[in-house]
Amino acid sequence: MSHFSIRCRNCGKELTEVYCAFCEHCKNALLVTEYNEKNFREDHGKGIWRFNWLPVHTPAFDQTGTVVYKSKGLSGEFGLENLYIAFNGFWPEIGASLQTCTFKEFEAAVVLQNAIENDVKGLVVASAGNTARAFAHLSDISGFPVIIVVPTMCLMEMWYLESSLKIPTLAVGDGDYSDSIDVARRIASAVGFPFEGGVKNIAKRDGLGSVLLETVSKIGRLPDHYFQAIGSGTGALGVWEMAERFIRDGRFGSKLPVLHLAQNLPFAPMMKAWEKDSRELFPEDLRPELIGEITTRVLSTRYPAYSIKGGVYDALKATDGKIYGIKNEEVYRAMEIFEKAEGPDIVPASGVAVAALEKAMNSGFIQDSDTVLLNITGGGERRLGKEKKKYDVRPCIISKKISEKEIEELLCGILKMN
Repeated sequence: MSHFSIRCRNCGKELTEVYCAFCEHCKNALLVTEYNEKNFREDHGKGIWRFNWLPVHTPAFDQTGTVVYKSKGLSGEFGLENLYIAFNGFWPEIGASLQTCTFKEFEAAVVLQNAIENDVKGLVVASAGNTARAFAHLSDISGFPVIIVVPTMCLMEMWYLESSLKIPTLAVGDGDYSDSIDVARRIASAVGFPFEGGVKNIAKRDGLGSVLLETVSKIGRLPDHYFQAIGSGTGALGVWEMAERFIRDGRFGSKLPVLHLAQNLPFAPMMKAWEKDSRELFPEDLRPELIGEITTRVLSTRYPAYSIKGGVYDALKATDGKIYGIKNEEVYRAMEIFEKAEGPDIVPASGVAVAALEKAMNSGFIQDSDTVLLNITGGGERRLGKEKKKYDVRPCIISKKISEKEIEELLCGILKMN
């Protein structure tokens, strides 16, 4: 018998026999995982698998988790007494050993294990870069087949480990991340593998929410404030949902952490909608040409989980949260501040979160004694490059206008090769 069920946030209906990513019971609401055990436990295994609030049963491969530590350098820079950093990347000195240097590795691990246990034969994954690397790496580790679709505009920021180069990767040459999602859905239909599901996949959100599980395990309580850069918002939703479980547990705090989320200007559709207290995004803020002006294209989806029931809008309302807009020059400055204060290099998306923390402190939103969690979603790429060779991704280039016949021919070749 499973230790969890799946519930619709909109109507409350419970679903017990469904692969989590693909139920369309309520199209305007997210499904959430309901775990039978109300109390948080961490005695199930090693790494992230030791937690009881993950939708898996018998993991087939190992997966390390985030490393949470109390800051000394950045805390002094910003005048915070209780700043904790969730470092997701490669920093051996503190035990951080993510080979892909991104917290997307947690979502990939939980999604793939969940798919294996649901007898899914393979997945089609859309990505703007980090998710692709994570799924390619864990596809290689687990032996579970995936086909990855990315936009060529993100290839400059993409790399794979050598063993991941064999994972089939396609790049949409005339579109952005959102176009890659559309193409991935069509490929999924043609190949007979499910589309991975994006934010609708409860395994994805719970995997990313493991950052909060590691944090509470480390500090023994919920933080007062949580900082993260967002593209789709999936990671922030995973943290919010985990926080709700901790509130129901009752032993780790009675108040949800305030979500402090950030986007890279000028492509910041969720920030601009939130400023106007609008559940709906505005078309002028979703223009593709804005994506070319930001330094963090991994945050560039035009299909964010904002308006949907249980999405970012609701999470911000529930936590009295805030969204910040961060300019490119602020991103680079924040990356330099972090490296000087803490030691490791971080990716631009993490710089967005650091810059948001600085803005929050300057605005007086946070008290010096508050407990703050800063999610460094990726870091240590330069350090990893000194120990392992990183390879440019050389995908098969396709058009967003690819025909169904062309998809079938392409897939026939890919499946023969693999």
